[in-house]
Amino acid sequence: MMLLASAGGSTILVIARVVQADEDTVRDVIHKFNEMGLACLNPRWAGGRPRLLDRNDEDFVVQTATTRPTVLGKPSTRWSIRKLADHLRRNGARPVLIGREALRCLLARIEYAINERPDRTFAFDEFGPLGIRPTAGSCWAEQSQPDRLPATYRRTHGVTYFHGCYSVGDDQMWGINRRRKGIDHTWAALKTLRAARPDGAPIYVILDNLSAHLNWRIRRWADRNKVELCFTPTYASWANPVEAPFGPLRQFTLANSNHPNHTVQTRVLHAYLRWRNKNARHPDVLAAQRRERARIRGERGIRWGGRPLSTAA
Repeated sequence: MMLLASAGGSTILVIARVVQADEDTVRDVIHKFNEMGLACLNPRWAGGRPRLLDRNDEDFVVQTATTRPTVLGKPSTRWSIRKLADHLRRNGARPVLIGREALRCLLARIEYAINERPDRTFAFDEFGPLGIRPTAGSCWAEQSQPDRLPATYRRTHGVTYFHGCYSVGDDQMWGINRRRKGIDHTWAALKTLRAARPDGAPIYVILDNLSAHLNWRIRRWADRNKVELCFTPTYASWANPVEAPFGPLRQFTLANSNHPNHTVQTRVLHAYLRWRNKNARHPDVLAAQRRERARIRGERGIRWGGRPLSTAA
């Protein structure tokens, strides 16, 4: 292998023509090959400058953004990008130097995931409690006296919570009824979302900041399995795409119903989900709706909050 070092100028010229590279580049590769062997073929270049903010800095920025300015002694009821960036720079205990555009991107992770990576973006949430009782509703029928709802003084069936997963790119939804909310059930749902894209590339999961979603074990697992958790800010559940399908799910399975037990109720929920997924909206329609919503938010100056939490949070 060391014979490469003695290659003459004519040999270098021939190699450069074959690989369509500069002669100096060929000489550099030969020297690197003599020093490192085949490892020189993988130089591990990294584009751009090194990161200026670590994960702890990003978590501190998010924590500050979700704190009312009045609590920090600022004379305003909400943050703007300029006010927040200025406060972070002037923070004596922990100054953070960050530009406005970097700050805007950091606090708009949900918007990026939905608009730029819809085929790899999912949403997760729970709704409930779901009890066994008659529920009022409406339907087309001949005009008459409506049926009276029977009294339910004793409800011995307990309650359940529907844990729903939604795929933003193809408008598919699935879920399961659980007796409670918990870390283990959240973890199981995230594993089904990871299994929906088994190629190993990163996926994005939008969910609220419920304590059952913030467990450090879940975040560590998500970091190891390339699952980016994008949490919605407090009082911003509208930013979670799963909330929109939840409305029809309630309307067409729970309203105007009188299920005898949780088994029947769950069976009805799953039957509706199978029908819904079979009649999902066309991807082009979904893309057009995302563009229209982005346009409206741009006109109104509305940006979604939320960003992934790391294991260092």
